[in-house]
Amino acid sequence: MDLAFKPEELAFRDEVRAFIRDKYPQEIRARARKGWSYLPKEDHIRWQKLLYDRGWIAPHWPKEYGGTGWTARQKFIFEEECMAAGCPRLIPFGLTMVGPVIYTFGSQAQKDRFLPPILRSDEWWCQGYSEPGSGSDLASLQTKAVKEGNQYRVNGSKIWTSGAHKADWMFCLVRTKADVKAQEGISFLLIDMKSPGISVKPIVSIDEGHYLNQVFIDDVMVPVENLVGEENKGWTYAKFLLGYERTGIAGVGRSKMRLEMLKGIARAEHMDGTPLIQDPGFQTRLAQIESDLMALEITNLRVMASSGAGGGSLASLLKIRGTEIEQSINQTLVDALGNYGVPYDVNFPRAESNEPPAGPDYAIGLAAENLLKRAASIYGGTNEIQRNIIAKMVLAL
Repeated sequence: MDLAFKPEELAFRDEVRAFIRDKYPQEIRARARKGWSYLPKEDHIRWQKLLYDRGWIAPHWPKEYGGTGWTARQKFIFEEECMAAGCPRLIPFGLTMVGPVIYTFGSQAQKDRFLPPILRSDEWWCQGYSEPGSGSDLASLQTKAVKEGNQYRVNGSKIWTSGAHKADWMFCLVRTKADVKAQEGISFLLIDMKSPGISVKPIVSIDEGHYLNQVFIDDVMVPVENLVGEENKGWTYAKFLLGYERTGIAGVGRSKMRLEMLKGIARAEHMDGTPLIQDPGFQTRLAQIESDLMALEITNLRVMASSGAGGGSLASLLKIRGTEIEQSINQTLVDALGNYGVPYDVNFPRAESNEPPAGPDYAIGLAAENLLKRAASIYGGTNEIQRNIIAKMVLAL
């Protein structure tokens, strides 16, 4: 495909750059530059509301529901420019995941109730999929929902629930029928996180940060009108949602931004009196990452152009390569820091810390990010499972 941008696309790129230059708050920019995995919720909301006011909050949504009507290449340009400027990522659980499920499969009442506050960032969502005994084998989930009149009584727990401690709502897979094939007895419920019986237990990850949680659901009553689509058809909606999630996980724009960061650090750091970027071994490593990322970028464009945001089974390919490249960049960033990349404990200043850094400013948050994103090849469906999907659905093996 022709990757050269047309004059109107270049004009659009200039428009996006001007918006970011003029509207992106400097104080958020400074915090995000040190890593946005743990940016305050208020920073994300402030940035997303600026995008909402401009009409740019939901590039992948149909225009009738508040989307932009952009072409695949415009969406790509927008993401590239936001990532290059270090903008906070759009929190995906509402905008990228449950929003498309609701406008595709939900009732009109659900669209009217839930889509506007998602677009305005007035309500935050979390994803209730994985369970203590059901991770990659998600269809084995055991959280049960029993219909009682006009409500469901839900019992069970969800784990590795990102952002549950900040969420207003959770989209949740529950078992509504037991005596059928596992995938055929699952339903898709929308659960208010303020409901009696919901409790959230923090999970501190290897980077010493709190992003993950276990959510306990004890006799939680959920109105029947919060069932999306048909009862026992939730697996269909779950697969639809995961296609959107895995495409976003490719993270081409962010990886390109961090690759430039890596080059800058390699110019600043020295080995035996010579800038690291001049070392032949490091140059080979850098070239491999850059060529892999260029190939992923082209593949991502092709998938977006040919099959929309979801990407079908090819989303699994984007997920695998995107997370592998992200992890490779993160590890190389830490390696490039030399002595500043080896020690890591809770006393090393984090991105949100007010303490002065022990080393150069550009070292802040890189070790933590490297540790946190070791999970990138696990969440969204492990890369091993994605390879099985490709073998079956793409290669017909």
